[in-house]
Amino acid sequence: MDFTVIDATLVAKLLLLLLIGMGPKIALVPFLEKTHAFDAETKNRIGRQMVLTAVVTALILFATGALLMRLLHITGGAVAIAGGVILALLAIKMAAGPTEKPKDELGLPIDPAKIAVFPLAVPYLLNPVGITVIIIASGEVVSVASAVLVVGLILLVGALDYLVFTNIDKLAKRMKPASLVVSEVVFGILLTAVAVQLIVSGLVNLGIITATVPH
Repeated sequence: MDFTVIDATLVAKLLLLLLIGMGPKIALVPFLEKTHAFDAETKNRIGRQMVLTAVVTALILFATGALLMRLLHITGGAVAIAGGVILALLAIKMAAGPTEKPKDELGLPIDPAKIAVFPLAVPYLLNPVGITVIIIASGEVVSVASAVLVVGLILLVGALDYLVFTNIDKLAKRMKPASLVVSEVVFGILLTAVAVQLIVSGLVNLGIITATVPH
């Protein structure tokens, strides 16, 4: 990402990446699966805590990401590859469709406060794409305006998440289970492609491979 010039293209690209990286889609099905046994008030509480945790974590990563990369001698390319590998694991699981029963169906107790933080806030809501984009952006911002842009878009996406997950019962009534499964598989395939692209971009950044321009 080039923050030297802030234009509509940069804003649109960053917003799209953040919608993938911390938007509601990836967390939606896991949220419904893990909270279906709870009442509406508990679901809303889990949703609020999940969104708050994800947003605060994202802001902390943005504030400290550049410093962490310098301290640990990590490059943006390495971060992109790591994010791509972890995203691929999540995406392949999504593309494979529902194969596992939620833990509550196996007789294990579920703590709403704990599942709101893990795995719902991280790595489902704030997923590897979001973590990667935010850390890389932290190291590449060049001005106060570019930093404000990133923070503003994080808060904007967080507001969308809050709207979705605090009204989940109303939305769930309009969702057909079959449509959710199909969309989950399709989105999983698309995310696998995103994961591959992250890995390729990281390899290019590290100089291991050379980027080619498609004709």
